[in-house]
Amino acid sequence: MADQPATSTASGTSPAPAPEVDLVLLGGDIGIYALARAFHEQYGTVATVVTRKVAGPVGDSRILRTVELGMSAGEPEMLDALLRVGAEKSAARREGAPKPILLANADFLVLLLAQNRERLGEHFLLPLLADETLEAVADKASFTELCTEIGVPTPRTVVLDFTAGTAPEVPELDLGWPVVAKPSRSSAYTHVSFPGKRKVFEMHTRAQLEELVAKLAAAGFRDRFVVQEMVGGDDTAMRSVTAYVDSRGEVTLLGGAHVLLEEHTPGALGNPAAMVTTDLGEVLERSVRFLQHTGYRGYANFDVKVDPRDGVAKFFEVNPRIGRNNQYMTSAGANVAVPAVADLIEHRSLERMAPSREVLYSIVPWALLRRYLVEPELREWVNRVRKQCTVHPLAYRVEGPKRRAYVAAAKANQVKKFLQHYPRPTADGF
Repeated sequence: MADQPATSTASGTSPAPAPEVDLVLLGGDIGIYALARAFHEQYGTVATVVTRKVAGPVGDSRILRTVELGMSAGEPEMLDALLRVGAEKSAARREGAPKPILLANADFLVLLLAQNRERLGEHFLLPLLADETLEAVADKASFTELCTEIGVPTPRTVVLDFTAGTAPEVPELDLGWPVVAKPSRSSAYTHVSFPGKRKVFEMHTRAQLEELVAKLAAAGFRDRFVVQEMVGGDDTAMRSVTAYVDSRGEVTLLGGAHVLLEEHTPGALGNPAAMVTTDLGEVLERSVRFLQHTGYRGYANFDVKVDPRDGVAKFFEVNPRIGRNNQYMTSAGANVAVPAVADLIEHRSLERMAPSREVLYSIVPWALLRRYLVEPELREWVNRVRKQCTVHPLAYRVEGPKRRAYVAAAKANQVKKFLQHYPRPTADGF
């Protein structure tokens, strides 16, 4: 069955009268387009996308208009552009109409919005965490501490602190080898550049880890890095959770997916490339416990992995944004635009929304995905769901032939990337 839009079926949503909804998005990736698509499906909104470059995911689209800043634009230029767009919309907005909702879908861009919430709040509605909460949950080291406080399992973790401006001493590790090393805050890592930079590192020896520490210090990294025990299992051991917490602290959107395949290019490692919506049971319950414990607000996206040693689902991180792969929720019957609009524009309570059907979310061709599903029962389940409903976030029926050609080319390019970076499944997903 081809990708079809799914209207939210959660009780508490009222399709008529439709609220007046405007949307501004900062960024230009697949996740940004999926957000624009969700708002367009539900409310007919034509979003304004502010981005450095109008690339494939947001190019030649009928559901959004773009403001291109140029690749040299930094955060001050982005802020200026948002304020300019906001002022234009404020001047044109009719009396009594709500402000536009402003969203970003990258950690450093969410931080930019939070740091300028007062100025941006003059023109926009901002579903953002409080500063202290954002600082705590977006840091993988403090995330681990918060999870420990409420009994949510996480991998064993050691923190390496670069804030003094020098390379920290690598302590004796009792995590086993290999270990996983990654920045504690991706927003602090975004602007650091060095040869061999990756989103996540697999370290097989102490010498490798010490070499990485030296590279980070030489590159001017001034934050924290976490070193964690390796949780085995390939990409199919991963789980994804998407949620929204409204202004009253109620979790009004909650759903999850069984990840099947992640991207493996250095800069995108860990981004889901394919997954199936499913009820994650206790994983969802623990996600709610974390959100309520921390006083969370707005969108959240958890990365979780089931440890094959004990079957325990271990929480890796929470992204303070909806996540690149948010289309799986909308296509499964829980349109991600609805809770934000109910909260920020309609100011009404909403019964918790959840996916109502199984869908296969995939940005890769089935022939490629199938080769990474080595477990027969899993492959059969996914194939059955695939035939019922397969969704690609960029394959939206209202778009024209240029978009359809781009989606086909993007799928072909995924084949090339996987053959280069991850030609066959491995036991640990690296």
